[in-house]
Amino acid sequence: MRIDSVHRRAEAALASYRDAEGFVFRALRIPQDVPMLHRWFTQERAAFWLMQDKTEDEVREAYQAMMDSGTATAYIGLHEGRTAFLAECYDPAHDRIRSFYEVRPGDLGMHIFVGPSDVRIRGFTRAVFHALMRFMFAHLGAERIVVEPDAINQKIHALNRSAGFVYDRDVVFTEKIASLAFCTRRDFEQATAATLEEIHP
Repeated sequence: MRIDSVHRRAEAALASYRDAEGFVFRALRIPQDVPMLHRWFTQERAAFWLMQDKTEDEVREAYQAMMDSGTATAYIGLHEGRTAFLAECYDPAHDRIRSFYEVRPGDLGMHIFVGPSDVRIRGFTRAVFHALMRFMFAHLGAERIVVEPDAINQKIHALNRSAGFVYDRDVVFTEKIASLAFCTRRDFEQATAATLEEIHP
């Protein structure tokens, strides 16, 4: 699936897209969003994002290249008017991950970074993660979502499993050992239904 065609289909809805849980998605704006991203990425909590040593110009160049690629794009997510997270969606057929598994039509890759906040909301990161999944299935036409987080990043593994991801195996990238995992719409719906039953038996 070419990401540019996916986003052309979603473009009209994206301009005013609001998730049922109140999350708003918009395309990343360059250069307006770059100083914020640089602040996020240089914090200690961003170690797994692998951009702590990047300058603001390098962050801008990286995301400009992504937005110009035609095979990947980035979104900013807002909650109650506050910028809350960055999401990257990409076509695995045009990414290095294609060397490690057989890409299917409808596969869509994903990375997510939840920004810092002065106010802690219980369950917020999980809510953000699930909102992004809903957005990818409903508005980007994903049939299956692919992730490849660092194998030692236990927090993201917990989030992945809460959304229904099924882990396949570890693969070796230049900068990390990554855990390859997949989630279909059915996997996601079953996993989140189970979560709702735990909260509201």
